[in-house]
Amino acid sequence: MEISILIPSYNNIKYLDLLIRSINLNSNYKHELIIHINDGSDGSLNFVKNKNIKFTHSSLNIGLCSSINLAAKKATNKYLLYAHDDMYFCPKWDIFLKKEVDQIGHDNFYLSGTMIEPDSGHIRFNAGVDIETFDEKKLLDNFDRINFYDHQGSHFAPHLISKNMWNLVGGFSEEFNPGDGSDPDFNMKLWNEGVRIFKGINNFKVYHFSSITIRKNINLKQNKGHQIFLNKWGISVKFFKKYYLQSRTKYHGKLSEPNKSVIFFLELFVCKIKLFYLKIFKF
Repeated sequence: MEISILIPSYNNIKYLDLLIRSINLNSNYKHELIIHINDGSDGSLNFVKNKNIKFTHSSLNIGLCSSINLAAKKATNKYLLYAHDDMYFCPKWDIFLKKEVDQIGHDNFYLSGTMIEPDSGHIRFNAGVDIETFDEKKLLDNFDRINFYDHQGSHFAPHLISKNMWNLVGGFSEEFNPGDGSDPDFNMKLWNEGVRIFKGINNFKVYHFSSITIRKNINLKQNKGHQIFLNKWGISVKFFKKYYLQSRTKYHGKLSEPNKSVIFFLELFVCKIKLFYLKIFKF
């Protein structure tokens, strides 16, 4: 299974180099890399050119959503995988993804990985807090012994989706630049198109250096992603994750419509109160 891997990057050449090396080293299939370079004055623009990697470029940091949307336009494969430039892909990641896609047998899905991080993530395991302290051997010796579980409703990168579904929902919504809130918004758009398989795969593991990404030193005004989500959909990100995606619970198959209990309506009412105040003060 060949995948187009979409990566936004902002003057992060050392981490970008490590990510690409991990994909080349630990993939079992040949994949297409498409990197959007924001600025690139650190040498990252010349880096991708010299390696003959497909790329898009903007002279300024245009934000995560716009970066990925531009990169996606150059994708030639059936499946798109969105990843951060501060990740390390563990061995056999694409074998496990292929197995899931083959079992599903259609395009109405959203599959995501399991993040290993030194201080948070799905799995807490310290193989280095930054690239200078990264212990690749320690990670490779242990990644298959440290486990989470297949989980419901993960909206975190890396995630895999078919190009058809990406185009159907219009990619990322750019009002969420530089990125906060864009993933749950993307999931909501998929939900409204009838997608009910939102699965985080335990065996699809990446080591993550915790958002050393294009949000850093941003020249865009930091957005209020959760407020934008509430204003757009009428519910909070927290409410959506709890009642729709059932985030971080064990995977039990396709999701269904939320159980509309008394607590559901009470928390929905709280969302509407917050929305009312949001509209008054125009956030």
